[in-house]
Amino acid sequence: MSVENYTTTNTGIPVESDEHSLTVGPDGPILLQDHYLIEQMAQFNRERVPERQPHAKGGGAYGVFEVTNDVSAYTKADLFQPGRSTEMLARFSTVAGERGSPDTWRDPRGFALKFYTEQGNYDMVGNNTPVFFVRDPLKFQQFIRSQKRRADTNLRDNDMQWDFWTLSPESAHQVTWLMGDRGIPRTWRHMNGYSSHTYMWVNADGQRFWVRYHFKTDQGIEFLTQAEADELAGKDGDYHQRDLHSAIERGEHPSWTLKMQIMPFEDAKTYRFNPFDLTKSISHKDYPLIEVGRMTLNRNVDDYHVEMEQAAFEPNNLVPGIGPSPDRMLLGRLFSYADAHRYRIGVNYAELPPNAPRNAQRRSYAKDGAMRFNNPGDPVYAPNSKGGPQADTDRFGEPAGWHTDGEMVRAAAALHAEDDDWGQPGTLVRDVLDDAARERLVSNVVGHLLDGVSEPVLERAFEYWRNIDKETGDRIEAGVRAGPR
Repeated sequence: MSVENYTTTNTGIPVESDEHSLTVGPDGPILLQDHYLIEQMAQFNRERVPERQPHAKGGGAYGVFEVTNDVSAYTKADLFQPGRSTEMLARFSTVAGERGSPDTWRDPRGFALKFYTEQGNYDMVGNNTPVFFVRDPLKFQQFIRSQKRRADTNLRDNDMQWDFWTLSPESAHQVTWLMGDRGIPRTWRHMNGYSSHTYMWVNADGQRFWVRYHFKTDQGIEFLTQAEADELAGKDGDYHQRDLHSAIERGEHPSWTLKMQIMPFEDAKTYRFNPFDLTKSISHKDYPLIEVGRMTLNRNVDDYHVEMEQAAFEPNNLVPGIGPSPDRMLLGRLFSYADAHRYRIGVNYAELPPNAPRNAQRRSYAKDGAMRFNNPGDPVYAPNSKGGPQADTDRFGEPAGWHTDGEMVRAAAALHAEDDDWGQPGTLVRDVLDDAARERLVSNVVGHLLDGVSEPVLERAFEYWRNIDKETGDRIEAGVRAGPR
């Protein structure tokens, strides 16, 4: 029987059998010349790439970003110009869990976006919270290790987590978010996304602004209680992945409205909080949200490994009109993300379909290396007089950066009027949460502390929460001392 849809080897040669190895006779040993058997076994042994260190478990979809408001006075970035519609890819994730971990663990959620603009790829790598645990990149690795597994037991350990947090008071704002309702979103569709970092926008006239991104869910904020999340973790570890995929399949395309906080360049020097401190938020009363556009996810990926596991999001992908700030964590991430991709996927990770730019103007001098198939050809060096591409500095404008402003760099490191580690989380507890939300916060923290946290760390945890809000800290200690319910 002739089969039209026949199996082939990786090089297109028809395969004799899908089930039986080549042997000496019907009962004899297999033969080394069975190339298809060797190919299948060798391919299987190499199927996996190393999982991401943080953000290993996640999923996402393709979509479109459409500009709904004119913000060209603040940025010349192509994707934010009036009337623009830009194809994009989104990935949502947990921070600490491995690839097989439950979606509903209490954890911040990654909110990574890749926009395929006319001037190359623009990536925004954020979270579902507006702040983060640490402000210095030297502490990032230590923080992630404290959320992973112990070396001796290979178990996750709340004592290790609280030990790090209580010795790092700058974590208080993010921990308050984490232990509250937003620590477990009901679905990815029902959570906001934030740049967390402050970035720089530059308009066509070279004027500079400091900005933060706020992607507000159009589905509304919804969360899971700890009991609901624990039950789902046992029933469906892929609950969030399944929900997003199913919603898009049903035609219920989730959307988020992008709103920006925009600060004039000079304001950063005298603002009451350090606007480049990742553990601080910038008051909406001081800098109200300005609508920019809407992101809609409308197409599921066809191959998870190719389009999600090998998707490489990196904050160093900044297009003309967008730049970094003196945020130390951001500056560290500009290196670390791209370096992680080179290790995980290979030096030519940008050649892969989800990472390759969609514009036709890719004229890179990058060359060779494993899996390279898109070499630019001659000339292979710059500068040259052979007709090769040349840098277009006018495209970025002058002055495009803050690096020449020594006062700005010094001001970013100085103590601002209201800079401390406890003020903003205290305001969150007292003025933002209602009574029911405060009750859930206390219950969540008590449950977490009762799960294996040692006495010396407990004492620091109680003081940690009293520094945030005395009444809340007292209630947490009382709950822990009363023991399991």
